Amino acid sequence: MATDTKTDKKTIIDIEKLNLHYEAFHALKDMDLQVPEKAVTAFIGPSGCGKSTLLRTLNRMNDMIPGTVIEGKVLIEGTDIYGADIEVESLRKQVGMVFQQPNPFPKSIYDNIAYGPRLHGKPAKAELDQLVEQSLRQAALWDEVKDFLKKSALSLSGGQQQRLCIARALAVQPDILLMDEATSALDPVSTQKIEELIQELRKQYTIVMVTHSMHQAARVSDKTVFFLNGVIVEAAGTEQLFSNPKDSRTEDYISGRFG
Repeated sequence: MATDTKTDKKTIIDIEKLNLHYEAFHALKDMDLQVPEKAVTAFIGPSGCGKSTLLRTLNRMNDMIPGTVIEGKVLIEGTDIYGADIEVESLRKQVGMVFQQPNPFPKSIYDNIAYGPRLHGKPAKAELDQLVEQSLRQAALWDEVKDFLKKSALSLSGGQQQRLCIARALAVQPDILLMDEATSALDPVSTQKIEELIQELRKQYTIVMVTHSMHQAARVSDKTVFFLNGVIVEAAGTEQLFSNPKDSRTEDYISGRFG
């Protein structure tokens, strides 16, 4: 498997000549991108530039939008996820997702985490208990909720709910975690906790995140990708992209001349 030259890590996602249309609208144009394994890749760019659309192609969330046409390849560990024999449910187990707004199920904290493992098999109670604890620990939430796991997840604060959604995604043991502006609805303290969590999770998972905050991309990512009008303008190691961008459009964006 190829190595991502921007990070010296193995490539886990390889996007080749990707085009996406929403009926007549050409949303993604001739995109080529390599995403490194067990690293954080951040997508930045102004609203409507295609970054969330590309993120949703990585676990086929765009399949749900009528009139979507995709051309090109999205390879995950060498397998084209748009191939005819791909089971989308299995793909979404491998590629978890956390959304902009926390979206816990109207169930107990325990049942939110147990939902995925139960869906994909019938683990024994002891195994399920262990998975719930492990996932909540990974999401840095266990100590805050361990004494009331049967309480409704909707009773948690916004920041806790978002960490619960991260724990829920981790409970099915994915390889890749997608985060679509996962902190934009949170207060600064909760945002800091999630950023600290991302720094821990990168040791075990590949994380691809869309962020509206260039400061956040600079703080937490290994590689940054700048989008504009459905095109990838520049992709580089984060330090290089922010300190020495090669494209003048990237420099204009990160220096605040537009966006």
